[in-house]
This record gives sequence, C-alpha cells and structure tokens, in this order.
Amino acid sequence: MSQAATLEGTQRYAGKFKEFAAEGHFREAQGLIVSSLGAGTYLGQPNDSTDASYAAALVEAGLAGFNLFDTAINYRFQRSERSVGTALKVLAKKGFPRDEFVVCTKGGYLTPDGTMPPDPNRYFFEEYIQRGVFTAKEISAGCHCMASRFLENQLQRSLRNLGVDCVDVYYLHNPETQLGEVPRAEFLARVRKAFEFLEAAVRGGKIRFYGMATWNGFRQEAKAADSLSLPELEKIARELAGDQHHFRFVQLPYNLAMTEALTLGNQTVAGETRTMMEAASDLGITLVASAALLQGQLAQNLPPFVAEALGLENDLERALQFARSSPGITTALVGMSRAAHVEANAKLVGAKPAGAEEFTKLFERGNSA
Repeated sequence: MSQAATLEGTQRYAGKFKEFAAEGHFREAQGLIVSSLGAGTYLGQPNDSTDASYAAALVEAGLAGFNLFDTAINYRFQRSERSVGTALKVLAKKGFPRDEFVVCTKGGYLTPDGTMPPDPNRYFFEEYIQRGVFTAKEISAGCHCMASRFLENQLQRSLRNLGVDCVDVYYLHNPETQLGEVPRAEFLARVRKAFEFLEAAVRGGKIRFYGMATWNGFRQEAKAADSLSLPELEKIARELAGDQHHFRFVQLPYNLAMTEALTLGNQTVAGETRTMMEAASDLGITLVASAALLQGQLAQNLPPFVAEALGLENDLERALQFARSSPGITTALVGMSRAAHVEANAKLVGAKPAGAEEFTKLFERGNSA
C-alpha cells in the first residue's frame, strides 16, 4: 500500500464527517488534519482472536471519525502492527485510502515475532547479534536498543507488518529506559546517532516525522535521573537538519491522574521554566497523550466534581474529554481492541471539546474537593 498521510487526504477524511463531527474534533498538526482521539493497540493477548478483534475495531474506528492509529513493533509481539495493516487494507476498500490516516509506530524494545520463543536469549542472539544488527554493549536494561542498524532493521519490519511504504510518525520508544544504565552524555550521543538515522529515513521516504514516545521521561522533576529535556533533544535535531528538522512529535501519559504535562514546570526554554505543553508549543512539537483512560482505571468512579465541571454522560467520556481538550494536546490515545470500545468512544466525535471555562471549573472544584 503506497503513500502516507497527506494534508489533502486528511482534509478529505475530516470532510466525510462534517455533518457529524463537532467543531474541534479535527485539529491541524504538522500539516495534517488529525482526530482528537486516536486508536491505541497496546493491550491484549498475542493470539489470532485478538488480532481479528483489533483489526475489526480499527476498521470501525476509521469509519467512526478516528484517523490516527498508534502502535509499536513490540505490542503483542508485532501482531498489533499487523492488525493495523489489515485494517488499513479493509478501509481502503471501503473508500478510506491510506493518505487519510496518520499511522504511528515505535521502535526500541527487543521483541520476538508472533509468539514468545522457548529460549528468548538464543532467539535474540541468532536473530540480531550473530547477524551484526547490534552488539551486546548496545543493549540497555536487557531489552532496549537505539543503535542505527537496529532501528533500520525494526523500521523495515514495521513497514512490512503495516503493509505501508511510509510511517507517518516513528517514535523512539521509551528512550529514558537507557538512562538507568548509561551516563547522560552517552545517552545523548546515542540519541544523536538515532536522530541521524531517522532524518535519513525521512529523506528516503520511509517516515514522515519522528519523535519520542515516553513514560517517565517528560513527567519527572528536571533533576531526576531519567528526566528528558525537550529543548536539549530539539537542539540535537536542529543541529542535524536545521529549522526543517523532523523531530516533531512527543507522546507521553496524560490523563486525570497524570497531569504533569500541564502542571509541572520541568523544562527550560530560553532560560524560562516551562511545562511540557508550553515547551512543546514554543518548539513547534506536537504532543500526543497516551493512557487517556489509564488502562481503564479512569473509566468509572471519578470524583463528582469532574462530572460537575465537564458534564457528558459517563466517566469514560469525561476522562477522554479531559485528555483531548487540554490546550497542549493534539490527540489523546485510547485503546480500541473491540468494536464496543469504538462505539463508546465515538460518542465524543460529536461532542465539542471542553473549553477554558470547564477547565477552570475542574481545577477550582478539584482544589476545593
């Protein structure tokens, strides 16, 4: 399947929902039009029935107004990428071609293919070390690698799994994993080499943009051992490719229980202390929220003040409304492994995102609760 997401394609997609989608559901990001909620593919067993369920749910998501699909090569041992690929083929047959969808995946974690092998160490030795894809010294925490040869290998596998020529956003997956084992200077040198490869992959038409998908890195106090500095990373990209660099996306957890991107001043831009949302805006980087429902924990039993501030019909909708409506978030990700998930989430396509007034109410009531 050729092509990548385009402005024309994503505009065409949004146009198909103009009678139904509320103002603010579709947003501009890096010259593309993306939905305020995106389909995540992290959870689930690595088996055929889950593969089929994900593929069917992703087709429903594409038909319901969600045009950002997020996956990773290690999700369900490469099976989630293949489910996305299946869904893209079905959607194309239904009149929703590839250029209407923003396809995002990640590389960095070692993963088997399809199932867990009887002897994982032997599998990785034979598959990667013997073939010169990486050396033992390039592995951190026994599971993570950012070496260029490895990223090239993983990107090629992802393209095959997804059945596409080009990935729209390719993330380094939880790179802060390495900071527990290598000094910061060595970490930054590894990032630079990874960015060199990723800029070359953009030039080669294999990816459109790259970024970092993180868990702890951007939610820590600046002095934490595994904290990440967005300006420091953006500076590396800028040194490699100037103002036209393609380090344009960051994914991080953001939800009602994890609000650091909005509230924690842990970044320094031009000598000023900034939150992640402010720093990303300053630097022209798009933020994508992961774990919008915190694996379902926020879909029920929220404090009453959340309903008072945000309205809507239930706690699932309110949790998603919070994540997608925050001023610095372009798309909030939510797992969609079953059609029932899509149906529940799709109710927000027709609901206007919350505005400043609702957010003010939420924080005022939260602070007094």
